[in-house]
Amino acid sequence: MSPAMSTVSAHVALTLARHIDHVFGVMGNGNAYFLDALKRSTDVHFTAVRHEAGGVVAADAYHRASGRLAAATATYGAGFTNTITALAEAVQAHVPLVLVVGDEPTSGPRPWDVDQIALASAVGARTYTVGRADAAATTIIAIEHALTYRVPTVLAIPYDVAARDAGPLPEAPEPRLPAPLVPAGPFAEGAVEGLVEALASAERPFLLAGRGAWISGAGEALGDVADAVGAITATTALGRGVFPRGEFDLGVTGGFGAEGAMELVRQADVAVVFGASLNQFTMRFGELFAPGTRVFQVDVAPAATHPHVGGYVRGDAAVVARALADGLQARGGAPSGWRESVDLMPLRAYEQGHGVAPDGRLDPRTVAARIGALLPEDRVVVSDGGHFIGWANMYWPVASPDRMTMVGTAFQSIGLGWPSVPGAALAKPSATVVLTTGDGGGLMALADLETAVRVAGGRGIAVVWNDAAYGAEINLYGLKGLAREPMLIPEVDFAALAAGVGAEGVVVRTLADLDRLADWAAEPAASRPFLVLDCRISGEVIAPYQREIIRVNS
Repeated sequence: MSPAMSTVSAHVALTLARHIDHVFGVMGNGNAYFLDALKRSTDVHFTAVRHEAGGVVAADAYHRASGRLAAATATYGAGFTNTITALAEAVQAHVPLVLVVGDEPTSGPRPWDVDQIALASAVGARTYTVGRADAAATTIIAIEHALTYRVPTVLAIPYDVAARDAGPLPEAPEPRLPAPLVPAGPFAEGAVEGLVEALASAERPFLLAGRGAWISGAGEALGDVADAVGAITATTALGRGVFPRGEFDLGVTGGFGAEGAMELVRQADVAVVFGASLNQFTMRFGELFAPGTRVFQVDVAPAATHPHVGGYVRGDAAVVARALADGLQARGGAPSGWRESVDLMPLRAYEQGHGVAPDGRLDPRTVAARIGALLPEDRVVVSDGGHFIGWANMYWPVASPDRMTMVGTAFQSIGLGWPSVPGAALAKPSATVVLTTGDGGGLMALADLETAVRVAGGRGIAVVWNDAAYGAEINLYGLKGLAREPMLIPEVDFAALAAGVGAEGVVVRTLADLDRLADWAAEPAASRPFLVLDCRISGEVIAPYQREIIRVNS
């Protein structure tokens, strides 16, 4: 090993490299030696972003689209504090991620240092600080923590030890990860048996699955359960595509759900929820299920996560679903026949809009439907946050949960859209990456427009919903009579901004302007540019999910 490869930073890089294949970030004083070792002595691919928050976001999106451990890096001080919003999102979204950062010297803080451990702790991330004698072992502990608890960890390299010699790289153990949670004991086993009985006797059984079901690999077992009892199925926004039989699936529940589909859900007499937290949006603020529906939940949380749950089974979604499928098969009995008695296709349909809204600008529903018809089938959709978030979720179906990434929704943030593109593009190297963002969030994340264009190239499309306003605020607080000026944005030419970093920008004022997307999709990816569609839409068309929020807050 060369002297440069025996430093503390090198021990971190070489150990981490055994468990990752991509790192995203910005180089600075505090992580220069780490990145040097990573580049010289590993096969890990480093992608430079233009803002430190973008490094964490790109890594987050990479995990959501690939399932692999994510990694990002930033320097100390201002570099680290720039990551905080993205770090908070990754914590709340349960993303296993290692953020390698510089930190204050072991001799004490300098005038520009801040308490990074306290800052990370404030948003729920634990910090592990490496030393000369334990850099490799501490790196493994940080990886193990991230994977075990599905949260980001911060791996800090103090400034005065980063380049210190640590000797030969020691053999580090593999991270020890917990086995899937199996319901054990008479009470847990009785709960599973009770759930088998409830499903077997249901006349209108309904199954709902979330991202947790996808992470556990429960799809096949859930399909067997649905077939055994003739259940109609649906998913959360982050679980779409989990169930193998799409012809019996209602799509997304909650505010993104089609109205007819959500009315049918209320007819269920037994509903079983797998790997979903049942947040207020999924539950339509408590109105997803009818009062007479018996609601059961299967999850790894210590207890049920919604007061409407009447029966709870704590366990891995795949393990419990397989136990249910086996129990139903052993019990025998015919499926309910409910799903065959209902024509589900018209219930899944969304309103197509009117082309042009009364104010003369485009109806976003019509634009979304048209774009959805033109997008390549092999696609990953990455979404920023804002009022527009409903349009992609309603009109652009995806094949599986790892193909719809909404970085920011867990923390209710905006401005994380552009850096999501490179993470998803590297995780799915053959797919088209489609960003949906608003003008507010798009401007906030503008530093990494260049990164998106550079990394995704001709596999990238960005749809900017440009209503010259912060739409969610207009729809909630503007309608209450609050001052509108702080909610408005001068109309920005995103097409021109895109051209400045090598993309092709198209201002979309009419539906005919979307013909460029049709031509673009027909071109070979290697020869086409990153495409930015600057859609000048009306702010007068309010998404259904936003109407729910308005109703609840009125």
